[in-house]
Amino acid sequence: MKYFLLPFGCQMNLSDTERVRTVLQQMGYEPTDKEEEANLLGIVACSVRQKGIDKVYGRIEKWNAMKNRKSVITFVSGCILPADKVRFLKLFDLVFTMNELPKLPEMIRQYGVVTPMKESNPSANMEPFWEINPMRASSFEAYIPIQNGCNNFCTYCAVPYTRGREVSRPSEEILNEVKELVEKDYKSITLLGQNVNSYGLDKKGEEINFAELLRRIGEYGKASGKEFWVYYTAPHPRDMEDEIIEVMAQYDCLAKQIHIPIQSGDDVMLQRMNRHHNLERYRHIIQTIRRVLPTATIFTDIIVGFTHESEEEFENTRKAMEEFKYNMAYIAQYSVREGAVASKWEDDVPKEVKRQRYHRLTEELMKHSLVYNQALVGTTVKMLVEDYDRKNGYLTGHTEGKIVIRFASHDENLIGQIVNVKVTSASPLSIEGILLTPNS
Repeated sequence: MKYFLLPFGCQMNLSDTERVRTVLQQMGYEPTDKEEEANLLGIVACSVRQKGIDKVYGRIEKWNAMKNRKSVITFVSGCILPADKVRFLKLFDLVFTMNELPKLPEMIRQYGVVTPMKESNPSANMEPFWEINPMRASSFEAYIPIQNGCNNFCTYCAVPYTRGREVSRPSEEILNEVKELVEKDYKSITLLGQNVNSYGLDKKGEEINFAELLRRIGEYGKASGKEFWVYYTAPHPRDMEDEIIEVMAQYDCLAKQIHIPIQSGDDVMLQRMNRHHNLERYRHIIQTIRRVLPTATIFTDIIVGFTHESEEEFENTRKAMEEFKYNMAYIAQYSVREGAVASKWEDDVPKEVKRQRYHRLTEELMKHSLVYNQALVGTTVKMLVEDYDRKNGYLTGHTEGKIVIRFASHDENLIGQIVNVKVTSASPLSIEGILLTPNS
């Protein structure tokens, strides 16, 4: 018996998929990357963008056609809006929330009855899910979920409706998972949540906050004597206290890279997005990072063409990019998502205007990232070797600051190791160098 599993969306969905694999393989199913070979076909869906859901519909249409030739079971889980749930119940054999994953073996054994999702909060009772030991996709990079759900209700976003309200995972479990990974020589660990720096706020008096969680990870890393990097994504400016940045400066294992979404550089637009922060608050965070963590790289998320975005509002976002000089920005052209508050508003910025604004911000990003990368030429940086590069004869990976880097080598034994590389050239989004031996 074989299974085929298809994840869509963010790192959280990829992390969830690792636990789905564990449950299926404990049942005796073997993985396959060929849909035609599978007896069980599953999707971890993402309702955040319409494009992701369109892919789900396209795939289930194909899978249901396969049922004319062989007996297969189909299922879907992940981030799913209520309206999509109703449609999926008619298309998939099994539909369930991630907190119901421990019940999947029973669902499959009782296959024949489509499983409706009864809980109003998909984040309720996540503990049994978190207790599942994930089937890691990598032997040196890992994701650790520290919370599920979101309380922010940004007007463009559907996550509170797909994952429910914020629920923090017990810190003891998180710390134990970090220790287990480090003991197995994992080099890169990413703490995941829809709003990681609000960790523990739903359990005040019972649980530590995010800064203290980082501190305890840092203390363990310091005592372990091992070299590894811990990242987190994604924080919210509203909850980004100075203490978090100050703790990061104290421990080598807390990677000097921060992904802090701005979404817009205009205060009126931020209010329209219900972002709970303004440009002044965001500027304080960036200035604190530059002061306390001068070597840190800064990444962000931006939306262009959100409802009613004027040229002046867009220009304020461009000016913010110019001011903050990001190393990387994930720029999205706004698209309406059913279920989010803004889906009731007119999507009145033309597609061509969105496309032009996207390209203008991309040019702004390239300009500043190139200046930063060129300053690295001649210096020695640490990098985690991750894979073979598309350029023949090269290996590729990321620096501690998550700058893409490659060097000439055929030695596959370096994959999964942190090595020293002398930077010899730079482009806007990557650098290249020469591998240094320990004695260099």
